[in-house]
Amino acid sequence: MFSLRDLKMSEVKNETLAGFVVAVSMIPEAVGFSLVAGLSPIVGLHTAFIIGFVTALFGGKPGMVSGAAGSIVVVLMSLAAQHGMGYVLWATIFAGVFQILIGVFRLGKFIRLVPLPAIHGFVNGLAIVIMLAQLHMIAGQGPLMYGLVLLAILVVVVFPKLTKVIPASLAALIAVSAVAIGFNLHTLRVGDLADIAGALPHFSLPVAPFNLEMIKVVVPYAVVIALVGLIESLLTMTVLDEMGGHKGNGNRESIAQGAGNTLCGLFGCFAGCAMIGQSIINFSSGGRGRISGIVGAVLLILFVVSLSGYIGLLPVAALAGIMLVVCYNTFEWSSLRRLRRMPKADALVMVIVTVITIFTDLAVAVISGVIISALVFAWQQARIRIREHKTKGELTVYKLDGPLFFGSSAAFAELFKPQNDPHNVVLDFAGTRVMDSSGVEAIDKLTARYLEAGKTIRLRHLSSDCVSLLKKAGPFCSHELDDPEYYVAEDTL
Repeated sequence: MFSLRDLKMSEVKNETLAGFVVAVSMIPEAVGFSLVAGLSPIVGLHTAFIIGFVTALFGGKPGMVSGAAGSIVVVLMSLAAQHGMGYVLWATIFAGVFQILIGVFRLGKFIRLVPLPAIHGFVNGLAIVIMLAQLHMIAGQGPLMYGLVLLAILVVVVFPKLTKVIPASLAALIAVSAVAIGFNLHTLRVGDLADIAGALPHFSLPVAPFNLEMIKVVVPYAVVIALVGLIESLLTMTVLDEMGGHKGNGNRESIAQGAGNTLCGLFGCFAGCAMIGQSIINFSSGGRGRISGIVGAVLLILFVVSLSGYIGLLPVAALAGIMLVVCYNTFEWSSLRRLRRMPKADALVMVIVTVITIFTDLAVAVISGVIISALVFAWQQARIRIREHKTKGELTVYKLDGPLFFGSSAAFAELFKPQNDPHNVVLDFAGTRVMDSSGVEAIDKLTARYLEAGKTIRLRHLSSDCVSLLKKAGPFCSHELDDPEYYVAEDTL
């Protein structure tokens, strides 16, 4: 886990102070994201405590902070609205199990298959969805609400220019709350939206029945929650690796995050993941080890238990203003600047994923982005050609270039005209590879065409894995290998 032997008192002090800052800075976003999902603020605070504590102890990157994250809340919004909290808890448990399995089988590296345009697309869509949720919450509340929201935004933007002793979001929460409570303004409060009676989280199985119908609804959400959580966590880890110089362990983080989310589901909370804003705050405040995360989680739950009555007095305008700034900072503005210079396929993927995120949900958007990117990649790679063509007497040699797989098998067949070739034909695969069974079948059909024309065909310079594919095809593939024997020169020869 971690060792206290080599820890200096100055480091303990820095870690403790950083943990205090993290705990306080988690409150606005945990409460805000809970309201976005239509759930009690206490649920979000409990989520931040449980997953924050577990990942601080066992996570793959000391100093990285996990909690209730907007990317996962957006996935859960429609599930909570349509099926209720019971289904949200089951989705959280399943997502945690999936993340544990990904870490145990060391599959974290496959998260990198999600292309950057798709990531930018659903991050931008996420920011827009959260912004729309805030606007919906404050719409029709009158000039007082709008004024307090603008005050919160102003404090968040201006305060870091004055001092960075405390987080800007906390300063905004304090300032707007002081105005609303001090002048007894009649504005919407957190306590008006939901019961926030503070207590420790307690074990309770989801009330939704465990049956096939529930599983069919929950599993797609759980898969996307698991993947989105890991993507955001691994991206956060990459940023912290660059800041701290020590590389984190992605598979270990996946297991810890999965364990935390499983516990969240069993203790009445929704799923969470790493939070890049709080993680950077922690690092910048001197929290480079596990103590800061543990202190932050413990202080957070103490705030909930002892100060829940005061949390109910917080004006919704303060949280809405903070969340609007979070939306602005979450949106990848640099992606818009690069949009014109991107390849058209990447730009299309980013725009489509953003639109799908806004009008459907993040689950469909992530899957669509991966599928579209994979199809675009397959289309771009589906180029096989004859690099060189030599004919001498009754022998023709074709040197090929490009991969032979399902996307290029049709083009491969159109390259050759058996009736126009001499009796002996050689296909040189030094510049290409047979990637899948579609490529094997394409070779089979081509050799059949040459045999029907009364001609022979031989394959040269196939890689070992290509030969293995052809051998596995057995009688279904007609071919004749003609690779020369290669020997290592020895002194005795």
